[in-house]
Amino acid sequence: MCGIIGYTGYSEARGILLKGLKTLEYRGYDSAGVAVYHPDFNETLVTKCEGRVEKLEAKCGSVKGTTGIGHTRWATHGGVSDNNSHPHKFGRVTLVHNGIVENYAAIKNQLGVGSKLKSQTDSEVVAALIDAYYEGNPNEAIVRAVKELSGTFGLAIMFDDIPNKIFAVRNVSPIVCCQNDDGVYIASDIMAIGEYSEDYFVLPEFSVAEISPEGIVIKDFDGNEIQPDMLKLDWDIKNSGKMGYPFYMEKEIMEQPEVIEKTISNRITDGMPDFSSDNVDDSIFTDCDNVTVIACGTAMHAGLIGKHIIEKYCKVPVTVNMASEYMYNDPIINDRTLVICVSQSGETIDTLEALKYARRKGARSLSIVNVKGSTIARESENVIYTNAGPEIAVASTKAYTTQVAVFYLIAAKMAHIRGLLNDYSTKHFVEQLCKVPAAVSDILDRRQDIHKLSNGMLTAEHTFMIGRGLDYPTLLEASLKLKEISYIHSEAFASGELKHGTIALITNQTPVIALLSQDSLMSKQVSNIREVQSRGAEVITFIKSNLKSKDIECSFELPSLDDDFMAIPSIIAMQLLAYYVSSDKGLDVDKPRNLAKVVTVE
Repeated sequence: MCGIIGYTGYSEARGILLKGLKTLEYRGYDSAGVAVYHPDFNETLVTKCEGRVEKLEAKCGSVKGTTGIGHTRWATHGGVSDNNSHPHKFGRVTLVHNGIVENYAAIKNQLGVGSKLKSQTDSEVVAALIDAYYEGNPNEAIVRAVKELSGTFGLAIMFDDIPNKIFAVRNVSPIVCCQNDDGVYIASDIMAIGEYSEDYFVLPEFSVAEISPEGIVIKDFDGNEIQPDMLKLDWDIKNSGKMGYPFYMEKEIMEQPEVIEKTISNRITDGMPDFSSDNVDDSIFTDCDNVTVIACGTAMHAGLIGKHIIEKYCKVPVTVNMASEYMYNDPIINDRTLVICVSQSGETIDTLEALKYARRKGARSLSIVNVKGSTIARESENVIYTNAGPEIAVASTKAYTTQVAVFYLIAAKMAHIRGLLNDYSTKHFVEQLCKVPAAVSDILDRRQDIHKLSNGMLTAEHTFMIGRGLDYPTLLEASLKLKEISYIHSEAFASGELKHGTIALITNQTPVIALLSQDSLMSKQVSNIREVQSRGAEVITFIKSNLKSKDIECSFELPSLDDDFMAIPSIIAMQLLAYYVSSDKGLDVDKPRNLAKVVTVE
């Protein structure tokens, strides 16, 4: 959940490091710092502070040197302070760390360095451990130290007596590397360094990279040199900025027709779903008796939509599990279970550990992720990459809708090869799915109508959302969006459950969002709306166009698709509502408090 950047080459490191940190700030923004080797002083000088990268930039002044590392932090060990900021320096060792070291207290006691530490972090203890083992051979010291660490880590390390070199090592926490004629770059995310080269690689776990201006040498822990698997950027780095939008989240909402279309069209051949380009064999969809979806937060909500569609069309039971709870609940799993893991980053630690557990139990696995070469992608038997492109805003939008789009394709493929949909019915299903991008564009064209609706929610302390059928899991995601970026307490309820207790929460002028996109449940949802209105609720309704009637006032008209395909258009409207509430409240939409984009600690 922290961001790492490193550079060594022939240019001043300061600007490269600060630029990279600004890009990585979505991974953590409690504090930031840089360490640059200063040739005049023959040592690594550290500048760091609590707060955003802009504050660090002002503090850096004219830091000189062509080799350095940087870090933007999301606090885990120790509060938010200058001392707890990275980089950490102990003796001759300076490092930045992404991850969490579980046995840091035992190591600190073993070294007897408690009185010498300047921070409360586990990371400084790692620096002290490497320094204790360092006798002139950096690889040996790093390997000895890492073998004692319990937990996850991505480390970029500098030694005072080895100028112009950076060493890197990792376990789970990602580190990517690339180079060009001007030098070598490392980061925890390709977003930070992709502008320097479209060719990159993910540092293999438990190997040490020795990085100099001339290139990178990677050795395993036995000293054998290894060659990494090269990857290539499949999106234009020039389009990764805000492109004139005030926030990344708005830009990413607006990109959804394009990325959904790309995710779908790349997997349709002659009107039929086709995963051959993903190297996903049909047997994974036929040789299973049940499906288990494992995910966290927004990705789990995508799984709930997947559950609805797969169970309806494939007649296969689907369970959706919180990754953080999965392996502690003694799940029923065997070699006839298909586990589908969903993660935007492909680095979500709870999902990764649950995936490993399921595979050990014999389950087959398929992952839906957005980042090539990510850990979950590599650990999974099969992987389907969404085509969302880089998503910078902490609150996920386009990653979610492309995940849902993949679930639709999975349902169509599974139903067809299991004989539950014939060719004609499968093509009809795919045709309906292909109408989704145009429906999304229609909503985006009318986004100012949703902006007007948001005005009535700016002073709300509590908001409730009600829906039935497929609308309910959609509203779970909508409620999460509103909570995380506007700080308004929001809860989504299945409308039929209101009278079983939760209607007690409805008081005069309570904002209630009602979603009506399911033809067969329209009359029941209208009755539930009447219930909350009779208690004084202020109801904002999002109604599919063909369902509009005199029975209920429509606040915003949704385009009309078949019921099963309304999940994506409906959530687009809800994303916009949350976005406008947050932005009109003057909040930092892209960086909500206490949250980071990538969760790499349990």
